[in-house]
Amino acid sequence: MGLRIVQVDAFTDAPFRGNPAAVCVLPEPQSDVWMQLVAREMNLSETAFLQRRADGFDLRWFTPTVEVDLCGHATLASAHVLWEEGHLEPAEQARFHTRSGLLTADRRGAWIEMDFPAKPEQPAPAPPGLAEALGTGSKYVGRNQFDYLVEVDSEETVRHLTPDHLALAKLPVRGVIVTSRASTRDFDVVSRFFAPGSGIPEDPVTGSSHCALGPFWAARLGKTDLVAYQASPRGGVVRVRVAGDRVNLGGQAVTVLRGELV
Repeated sequence: MGLRIVQVDAFTDAPFRGNPAAVCVLPEPQSDVWMQLVAREMNLSETAFLQRRADGFDLRWFTPTVEVDLCGHATLASAHVLWEEGHLEPAEQARFHTRSGLLTADRRGAWIEMDFPAKPEQPAPAPPGLAEALGTGSKYVGRNQFDYLVEVDSEETVRHLTPDHLALAKLPVRGVIVTSRASTRDFDVVSRFFAPGSGIPEDPVTGSSHCALGPFWAARLGKTDLVAYQASPRGGVVRVRVAGDRVNLGGQAVTVLRGELV
């Protein structure tokens, strides 16, 4: 019998949009090397591995090249799989023990709401070559423990970026968040996320980047509940609620593929 693996499109209510993640619930521990090889084989921005423990699940995330400390869309996909495949009862909370501490997820009708740590940025000097790599100037540059956050002048600028990924890969961070206030109706903010140094030229929809975007825009817009759109070619919607040092991220998810690792 093979090991079941499920592919889920996260932060979308329709297949082939949002951000795809693979999810594998392990019956027993596997080595780091094996998990990294599986993630490379799946060749998605993230593959999530879960193993049950007394008070929830251990959860780890791997890109095709590295293990990461925090990932939103693969956590959303993991919670979706646990409920859909019967590992959890429909009303039961999903509890994940991760490198970033305890993360939880709860069902809210057709949506899943996750409780994540806020990762606010601080103003930082733009590193050499950032503007050239992005192909645009900036209104603001900040940095948190993971990424640079770059505010630009408009949604149009965000949507039309064609960055130099080789240049961005040289920056000493996980990735670069580019954002602006939204001009599209129904959204408060838009963003894109580039992480070529982590093996992901552009991430379709990035939950963890909204742990920085939430506090950033809540302070500027004067409200704690936001609707964010990540304007990658696949696109996806993230509901963001800032609550002190936590950020609640809401999204939907759709299973698109089930298979076995043989």
